[in-house]
Formats: sequence, C-alpha cells, structure tokens
Amino acid sequence: MASQVVKFAGLSDRDRKKVLALPSLGAGDRFELRVRRRDGEEQTVVLPPAAADVVEALLDHLRSGERVAVLAEDQELSPADASEILGISRPLVVHRMDIGDLPFRYVGKHRRASLKDVLALKAQIDGQRKAMEGLAADAEDLNLRYGI
Repeated sequence: MASQVVKFAGLSDRDRKKVLALPSLGAGDRFELRVRRRDGEEQTVVLPPAAADVVEALLDHLRSGERVAVLAEDQELSPADASEILGISRPLVVHRMDIGDLPFRYVGKHRRASLKDVLALKAQIDGQRKAMEGLAADAEDLNLRYGI
C-alpha cells in the first residue's frame, strides 16, 4: 500500500475570510504560536524569525486560495507525488524519468526522484510553457495584423 507523501491542504472560502494577515515583524519582535487543545490545555511555542517567515508565507498562500504542501528539502517522491507537483500525469513523469529528464533511483521496484530534481524540472517546464504562450501570442498577433 502506497503512502501519501505529498499532501496538499487548502482553506474553504469561509475559513479564508476568518484568517487575518499577519502584521509585519519588526526587530526584536517575537513570534509565538499558541495551541489550544481539545481538552482546554494551552501551549505556546516561540518560533525563530526564519520559521515565522515560513508561517507568514504559508498563510499568505492559503489566504489567496492556493493549496499548499510542506516538504523537506531531501524528500524523495514517487512518480504520483511528482506528477502532482509538476501538474502532469504519472505516466508522463515515468516517461520523463525514462528519457533522462528527471533523475531517479529505484527503491526495490519503485522509482523515487528527489524534490530538488522535481522542482528543477518544474522550473524548466514552466519556462517552456511561458515561451510557448509567448510564441502563440505572437502567432495570433501576426494573424490578426497581417493575415499570416
């Protein structure tokens, strides 16, 4: 049975309206996270500034309606997990692995790619997609202006 490594989370419209933007932190400010458990017990965790930046970015993405996932830098992903990040099908991810576009290793019979390599491929795909959109816009402009 496969475990879900990449788990995306998002907020409903109602919950997004409840989340307020975090105020900007100034020098010497502390960022504390207060947790209230079901049994009423409260716990406060003080976060260092770098962690506060991550929480702020996470909340900004959630408030804007995006789905987010938190992954470790050295995380290895299955083709299914990589397909979610890349926005392409799992068979296409396997094809990209087979032709050498996405480095991977076998764990038993299962393929695993590093998050770093998946994100590098995503940047490449996004760049190609942007270039293709630019070419399509130019072709449409040529057609409209000159009938070509």
